[in-house]
Amino acid sequence: MSNRPADLDRFRDLQRLAYEAAEHVASRLEPGVTERMATRALRRWLERHGVDDWFHVPFAWFGERTAFRGFRIPTQFLPTNRRLAEGMPYVLDCAPVMDGYVADIGYSGVLGSNPGWSRLDHDLSGFRVKILDLVRQRRTFREIYREVDAEIAAQGNRNRHQVYPGRVIGHQVARIRLGGPRFVVFESFGIRTLRTVGRELVKERLEGRSPLWAGGRASAHPPTPGLWAVEPHLGTDGDRIGAKFEEILVVTDDDAYWLDDDLPHVRRWSLS
Repeated sequence: MSNRPADLDRFRDLQRLAYEAAEHVASRLEPGVTERMATRALRRWLERHGVDDWFHVPFAWFGERTAFRGFRIPTQFLPTNRRLAEGMPYVLDCAPVMDGYVADIGYSGVLGSNPGWSRLDHDLSGFRVKILDLVRQRRTFREIYREVDAEIAAQGNRNRHQVYPGRVIGHQVARIRLGGPRFVVFESFGIRTLRTVGRELVKERLEGRSPLWAGGRASAHPPTPGLWAVEPHLGTDGDRIGAKFEEILVVTDDDAYWLDDDLPHVRRWSLS
């Protein structure tokens, strides 16, 4: 993936559009809305605004599902008829594709107020700076994962990104260039996404790297130049409250930076 300015602008524009969709849907959440209703609204809004494919379709998690409480199999990530209630946390997550460009975002919030969620969100905020600093130090992805894990534990919280498939805190993002049909499989991922990810897995493994950022041996290498969707996810209160952010980190041969600093969680944290 080239880090050409024109390409980065397209990735940034789509990421902003995805966050705009999340803010739009979040502003209309109210008691009684279900996860499925929220994901349908996200999908409709993004497709009306030009999204033509999906890295993965929208997800929504309400209440203790924001901390993946009791999740054991992949189908538990899919939206349910769980209804939102006052004081309940929520996470909206979507990964739209437009003209082959990809965004993957996570938007956390709470309906009304919840002191436990506010504390967790404050704890989450420090990881945006920490992860960037460690990548700039050229620490291995495995070392960074483990340092983040240790800090989460020191806060009294729990690492919930370890529940994701592959236990990932992030994954590489590249423009999807493959042709062929555009449809969703397993109720989640675009078929062109799966073909692209499969190709990247083979390519990176041949070079001793992985496009998936986790805590195992496959991630014991310095940060790979390119774009990375980074998604630290914390849980607390007996895994009844969860919060995350997800956004694109740009890694170059000798530096790193977040693709965009004008995002909802960044603005929220700047005011706290």
